[in-house]
This record gives sequence, C-alpha cells and structure tokens, in this order.
Amino acid sequence: MKFLLDQDVWAATIRFLRTLGHDVVTVAEIGLAAAADEALLQVATQQERIFVTRDRDYGNLVFVKLLGAGVIYLRILPSNQELAYSQLEQVLTLYSEIELKKAFIVIEPNGYRFRKLSD
Repeated sequence: MKFLLDQDVWAATIRFLRTLGHDVVTVAEIGLAAAADEALLQVATQQERIFVTRDRDYGNLVFVKLLGAGVIYLRILPSNQELAYSQLEQVLTLYSEIELKKAFIVIEPNGYRFRKLSD
C-alpha cells in the first residue's frame, strides 16, 4: 500500500510500515513539512496515497469540508504504541488499499473505527 505520513507521525511508525513492505513517503521527504493540512490531503489524493496522521483536525477537513480521502488517524501514546501498531496491522490486513482510500480510520490501542466516506 502507498502512504503519505504527516510530520507528526513518529519515526517508529514509519519504520513499522516500511518493515511491513509498504510504500511510505513522509511530508518532510517531499518538502511539505510546513504545508497546510488541506494541501497535504490534496497531495495524498493526487499521489493516490493513504494519509496517516496523529492530528485530530483531519476529521473536520474530511467530513465537514469534504477534502481528501483515505485518512488513518493514529490516537496513540508512546506508552501504548505497540498495541496500536497491532490494531494498525490488523486494519491493513482486513481492508484493501481501495477500501482504505475511501475511509477515515481511527486507530487506538484497544481497537479501531472504520468510517466509509461518501462517494
């Protein structure tokens, strides 16, 4: 799967996704670390990547402003990241890349929420 990771995503998460064999690009690697949230969603959509963030503001952008698609929101702390990565791996196994590109997923240590976006 192809991912674009926000600047607030931990290096451990980047390594985790790359270890699983995914195509991972960070916003810093493409010179967009200071870009507006809306612009990052547009880039993810243009590059056909699922956007991964720890910033809760993306829910508003996706559902209220109808910007972008395919967001994974990581609600994790350093103390529970291993549990959250287990949930993330489960989501990546259960859902196809096409399904994830049309959803807003919240990953938490004890589970996840999958919300399909309107077409």
